[in-house]
Amino acid sequence: MYWFKRKYRQIKRIIEILPLVWNAYDFDYRYALELFKFQLSKTADYLESNKAYTVDAKTHAQKIRTAIRLMDKVYNEEYGMEGIDILYEKYGKEVLEVDFEDTGDGDGTKYMKFKYESWDNAEEIYEERKQIFDECYKKQERAHSLLWRYIEHNIQNWWD
Repeated sequence: MYWFKRKYRQIKRIIEILPLVWNAYDFDYRYALELFKFQLSKTADYLESNKAYTVDAKTHAQKIRTAIRLMDKVYNEEYGMEGIDILYEKYGKEVLEVDFEDTGDGDGTKYMKFKYESWDNAEEIYEERKQIFDECYKKQERAHSLLWRYIEHNIQNWWD
């Protein structure tokens, strides 16, 4: 009977994972992260269930959920997007809109130009944009580093 239950669970797991694997590309690490998050989530679900044996199972599940939330923040570029929001708030949504202008080579090629580049304060916006994006990039890098240090510090306890 145990053999049949185990095979049922294995087949069910394959069906759950299949969309992740099916839609993945080998050249993009994001799919490996999605698979990792999926497995972490399943582990947290198990640790929160009545099947878990360890005393700290629920605490470990909370730590796993924290890691998943951090992964979402980091890999959805939440800190990187802050810079865009800051510029939109200060200068309006059109600040980062682009126009495509002819290069003048006569071959139909064009280059991309931000709308603000034709404004009177273009140099000021450029410098501010550069500074804001540099700060956001540093935040993003710190969050990325923190995430993986957090996982490294905790992952060996995430089992039952």
